[in-house]
Amino acid sequence: MNTPFDPEPPARGSLLSRLRASFLTGLVVIAPVGLTIWLIWSVVGWIDGFVLPLVPGNYQPDRLLQDWLGLDPEIQINIRGIGVVIFLIFTIIVGWMAKGLIGRSLIRYGESLVERTPVVRTIYSGIKQISETVFAQSERSFEKACLIEYPRKGIWAIGFISTTTKGEVAMRGNDGAPMLSIFVPTTPNPTSGFLLFFPETDVIELDMTVEDAAKLVISAGLVYPNGKDPSTPVPEIST
Repeated sequence: MNTPFDPEPPARGSLLSRLRASFLTGLVVIAPVGLTIWLIWSVVGWIDGFVLPLVPGNYQPDRLLQDWLGLDPEIQINIRGIGVVIFLIFTIIVGWMAKGLIGRSLIRYGESLVERTPVVRTIYSGIKQISETVFAQSERSFEKACLIEYPRKGIWAIGFISTTTKGEVAMRGNDGAPMLSIFVPTTPNPTSGFLLFFPETDVIELDMTVEDAAKLVISAGLVYPNGKDPSTPVPEIST
């Protein structure tokens, strides 16, 4: 005799549905891990392929390891990641030298030469701006996530407060009243978007972190980064 707690008998075609659901669930679990490993492996291989040819043949890591182990030279050893280590050490040394007086002078002299070269200066300046934006220190990152009405009243969008608007834009816009520079990212690629200048009174700062807001944008609203119980009503904000 069946009870209300017994599982319902499987309907026709339910086995295929369960297999399909299990397959999709497996993809959700495997895809992020697999793609992350593949991406890291590919980047490491790309850096190795770029750095290792610059190392003299007698100092190649695989050659040194063969000599140390006494292996046959015909045996190929692929030590993946050594190029990354060499690149990191080289980059740290260059950064340390660039902070000194001599390094800063050499960089300024080199950039002055680049600025006088017609095509190279355009490419260099673009790459330099992108590098400074991507690898900027934390004090130059977005301050907070916010909510704004965009592209019209009644439609809300997630934005990131970059800084307080300054200069001519601040003086000429909003009758001189305080404004904020807001970056509105696109979905699912948050690295592109729009730079908008909003009156400070029209910007609602959110409690969620910038990282959580970015997850919300990337997932197109499917992953809501809120650890609170969604069934719990949101407390009213007193004005």
